[in-house]
Amino acid sequence: MQGHYNVLFVCNGNSARSLLAEAVTNHFGQGRFHGYSAGSQPKGFIYPQTLEVLRAVDLPTETLRSKGWEEFTRPGAPVMDFVITVCDQVAGEVCPAWPGDPITAHWSIPDPAKATGEPDVIYKAFLLARNLLQQCISLLMNLRMEALDRLALTSQLAATGQVAAPSNPG
Repeated sequence: MQGHYNVLFVCNGNSARSLLAEAVTNHFGQGRFHGYSAGSQPKGFIYPQTLEVLRAVDLPTETLRSKGWEEFTRPGAPVMDFVITVCDQVAGEVCPAWPGDPITAHWSIPDPAKATGEPDVIYKAFLLARNLLQQCISLLMNLRMEALDRLALTSQLAATGQVAAPSNPG
């Protein structure tokens, strides 16, 4: 594996976390990584806070849209090098057989759409999701892909998601 990498981020609704990951990957990937996103049951809309936290750091949002994962199983779809689930619900679902046999991993990112309360509390939940994803994606982009075999890369990718796991004090 070397050169250009396609990464598909999968969530249930494709309205927040997976779209945040797509935008972050495309911005920071600098042509080396290209991000995509999809949902197992896409909502068909994007939460406004998703767009707000991206625009707050000047990340482009124009091409983002909520879409289903079947788009990436059709002939002619981009072949993925990595498929990363970013919500616990979809991690437990039976995923499609992805063309190209990509390396898969799960990153447990808290669902900002479940936040309740004042608008600033909800915004902070989306901000936290963006920041956690940005950390994980940065680690992914800094892996020495060419020096790792498939098994080592799978292990490293899974470990990358541990950045987002809540710590257990105690």
